[in-house]
Amino acid sequence: MAKVALIEQRPWLLASIAAATLYYFLRDNPVGEGTWGLALKGASVGLLALYVALRVPQGKHRLDGFLLVGALALAACGDVAIELDFLTGGAFFAAAHLVAVELYRRNHHKRPSPMQLLIGLALLFGTPLVSWLLSGEVQIASYAIFLGAMAAMAWMSHYPRYRVGTGAVLFVVSDWLIFAREGPIDLEPANTILIWPLYYAGQLMIATGIIQCLRGEQPVR
Repeated sequence: MAKVALIEQRPWLLASIAAATLYYFLRDNPVGEGTWGLALKGASVGLLALYVALRVPQGKHRLDGFLLVGALALAACGDVAIELDFLTGGAFFAAAHLVAVELYRRNHHKRPSPMQLLIGLALLFGTPLVSWLLSGEVQIASYAIFLGAMAAMAWMSHYPRYRVGTGAVLFVVSDWLIFAREGPIDLEPANTILIWPLYYAGQLMIATGIIQCLRGEQPVR
């Protein structure tokens, strides 16, 4: 089974990482502009969704697996759409967060620790607040309500926090760097250097962390 998984499914994970790496280094290069750049950007998380879809186990966790696929696929659409229209891209990401919230709600930790509750609440309320402080835009703060709910629910789920919870936090930090471009605080060159690596690393940690739990390759708490 391990050899079959490596031959038939793991290459999609490697292809995703390769696409994300190529996009990062070619995005400001003429080769990475236009259609090729959009294709590489969309393929990065899109191939993660395909990797997960091929590894979703049969049985009671099948719906959870396909909720993860849906969240990743919507995010991949958002990655492309946001390059064409900021609001349309934001709508795709908001939808992705809603799907992820449902996934985490179905898998919430039944006895969270006080610290886990505190961090979850901080993510829920702090994410839109910081987003508004960085951008000064009500629309961005409104979107960040969905972002904060996703991160809070990920942290409060029974999936491993060092993989899935941390991945969601990286997603939040990446978006904060995007929002800072709209406000008075100049964070360059951190924005240019870190937005994509933080975002993709977060999605990669979420996707691999959850699918390994669903397949019984990683214990849940």
